[in-house]
Amino acid sequence: MSTIAPPVGAAAPARVRYAAGFWFVAAAFLTLMAFGTVPTPLWPIYQQRDHFGATTVTIAFAVLVVGAAAAFLLLGHLSDRLGRRRIIVPASLVGVLAAADLAIWPALPGLIVGRILTGVAIGLMASTATAYLTDLFHEARPDRTTSAVPTVVAAAANLGGLALGPLVGGALAQWGPAPLRTGYILFAGLMALLLVLVLTSPETVDTEVTDRIRPVRFALKPGQGAAFGTAAAVGAFAFAVMGLFSSLGAIIVRGELGITSYFIAGLAPFTAFAASAVAQFAFARLTDRAVLIIGTTLFPIGLALTAASLYHPALWLALIAAALAGAGAGMMFKSAVTQAVRTAEPASRAGVLATFFVLAYLGMGLPSIAFSLVIRHAGLRPSMIGFAAVLSIGAIAAVVAARRSTAGSAA
Repeated sequence: MSTIAPPVGAAAPARVRYAAGFWFVAAAFLTLMAFGTVPTPLWPIYQQRDHFGATTVTIAFAVLVVGAAAAFLLLGHLSDRLGRRRIIVPASLVGVLAAADLAIWPALPGLIVGRILTGVAIGLMASTATAYLTDLFHEARPDRTTSAVPTVVAAAANLGGLALGPLVGGALAQWGPAPLRTGYILFAGLMALLLVLVLTSPETVDTEVTDRIRPVRFALKPGQGAAFGTAAAVGAFAFAVMGLFSSLGAIIVRGELGITSYFIAGLAPFTAFAASAVAQFAFARLTDRAVLIIGTTLFPIGLALTAASLYHPALWLALIAAALAGAGAGMMFKSAVTQAVRTAEPASRAGVLATFFVLAYLGMGLPSIAFSLVIRHAGLRPSMIGFAAVLSIGAIAAVVAARRSTAGSAA
């Protein structure tokens, strides 16, 4: 990929602009992801008002995956050719539109439309912002081309945003007016403000060059197919846990623990996502191998404790379980993103990441729908045990395969 180089003599001011743009994009990314999980503590309100069950709630959550997958597949690669900013701006605009829809049309059809639009916005944003952050950081700090900072910030913005959504949504539902509108209005304003700031960020793709030589939509480095596939599998298993807490976490806390506070109901998903983001920063200096080992250890422990918390209902146990599962998932996800970036040809980075996120988001949506269907016949507690076992075994197998594929490609 060809980037735009600053003129001679303007390097220092240009680097400041790239550095500022880096944080503007990170903030826009985090805010959109937070908006995606704002409804998490609100699901019990929708459920009581419209009298639908856990399966309908999960589908209302999971249609976000439909919008995200469509945007990733059809549009996620375009920033390699059209420029990063030209994709980030429409992503923010669609996010604002989704927030307006959810605030104005709170009925189930409006909820479905708003969630699909949210997915489209995330699909446009996630892979593009991840690639954009890498470009901006390298332009701002050309002496640190091998730094893990852009990957860590991108992953933390992704999962940190997902963490903030339930906390803000729960607080506004508990103490603010109009719980099915206030949060959406707030995030519409934030996304609009950050859109303006992103417009001031410098472009990093030389569109004149890409018009002459169009980047390949999905291009991996030679011999990196297995490494990419296993990275996507690890990402999908990590996101499956996040999907569970996003869709049913508040309902489980409310139903199994008997807690009626919307703020407390948002704590379980917040804890999972926050622990995911914090773990990425806390262990940022460790090697990928060490991060994967720790993450793969915490992941099944957290899931086992989540199942145990249903048999011994206690908020402290549910939150510890969510923290351990989230931390493990976050470390696995961070390693998976790093590996996916390494497998991509530089000119096809956004396209490769788009495909990676499609698979990760399918992991977030499909297992949650399956889980909600199973509990209708087998009950919540035994279903959670089976869910925890399947995800744990699958995640460990994916991590082992990922380590073997990277070792083989490096040999």
